[in-house]
Amino acid sequence: MEVFEKWESEIRGYSRTYPTVFASASNARQVDEAGRSYVDFFAGAGVLNFGHNNPRMKRAMIEFLEADGVAHSLDMATTTKRDFIAKFVSTVLEPRGMTMRLQFMGPTGSNAVEAALKLARKVTGRREVVAFTHGFHGMTLGSLALTGNDVFRRAAGVPLENVHRLPFETAPGGGLASLEAYRAQLADVSSGLLPPAAFVVETIQAEGGVNVASAEWLHAVQRLARDVGALFVIDEIQVGCGRTGSYFSFDGMGLDPDVVCLAKGIGGYGTPLAMNLNRPELDAQWAPGEHTGTFRGQGLSFVAGREALTYFDDDALMTEVRANGERMADALRAVAQEANRGFTVRGRGMIQGLDVGDGAFAKAVAAECFARGMLIGPCGSGGRVLKLIPPLTIPDDDLGEGLETLAGAVRDTL
Repeated sequence: MEVFEKWESEIRGYSRTYPTVFASASNARQVDEAGRSYVDFFAGAGVLNFGHNNPRMKRAMIEFLEADGVAHSLDMATTTKRDFIAKFVSTVLEPRGMTMRLQFMGPTGSNAVEAALKLARKVTGRREVVAFTHGFHGMTLGSLALTGNDVFRRAAGVPLENVHRLPFETAPGGGLASLEAYRAQLADVSSGLLPPAAFVVETIQAEGGVNVASAEWLHAVQRLARDVGALFVIDEIQVGCGRTGSYFSFDGMGLDPDVVCLAKGIGGYGTPLAMNLNRPELDAQWAPGEHTGTFRGQGLSFVAGREALTYFDDDALMTEVRANGERMADALRAVAQEANRGFTVRGRGMIQGLDVGDGAFAKAVAAECFARGMLIGPCGSGGRVLKLIPPLTIPDDDLGEGLETLAGAVRDTL
């Protein structure tokens, strides 16, 4: 680790949590240069939905490179982009009756959120946007203004403005009543509040602590947005692309968002890609090049991302995800019951969280897991929630080993 400690910025974080040098990886395993294998329940913070070095994607990418495919093209039309768009439309949009336009931007989730904010403000002529407590939407200034984490916000060094924050459904003061109170304030011409450009919400707050919103509450947010002339924006960046047991985390809820922000898993292989789905009449208000970027979808990401979409040609993987999600939740409930310390379990599909109520304890458990050969990361307020987001393709044996390792780490840390 000497090279990293001597030359890399102090900003590095995950290398402190996992203090070893990784040399190779396959599906749900990473191996360090000493040959030790780790079960990966972190999966690149939700990027590696289809595992490390997915063989199907690797083969497609090698063929693309050997054929001198167009690796970088700004936003020019290429065969690989066309293949990705056509596959996404036929696999995801058309079966759901969606007619959204696909907007590519710089290859990060934060950039996807920035684009959504720009579009919302452009089409409504309004400045303020509603965000929710405990939310995480990115690190650039616009998306950071939406983010609740105080440590991240203080690092901005400038005021983070034009955001009105409401409590998330499961947060203190949250629920339908708080939405109705905000509605009443907007209706009061002497409240001093102006109607917002958008409501930006995660159906499951991943970094915020695996906080799960109900369909009823999400419909209330959507209804309020429509009633006040604001856009309803769903941030799917960490919980989309099959994580919850269907392609979108809001599938089956009857929601009709104006914009959907996607990144992380859509690149398939860990190759960077971000994309917004915009309602056509809203997207039509963009001027060409109004939100630009050098890396608006590069060839390798389109190739790997198109291959990732083949996992949704049938329901086999999603059936496994739903079953494994139940297995994970059952294992965490057993841990909570054995501990008898008031731990709680929440999640959906293969994003599950164990809220241990104390950030220092969660950090100690994560360190013990690492010592035993497992990668897991805390999240939520003060880092009090142990978040499980293994690859969706994790083998049964690796999933079982990881769950057993976590249970043992909690037991011994207690």
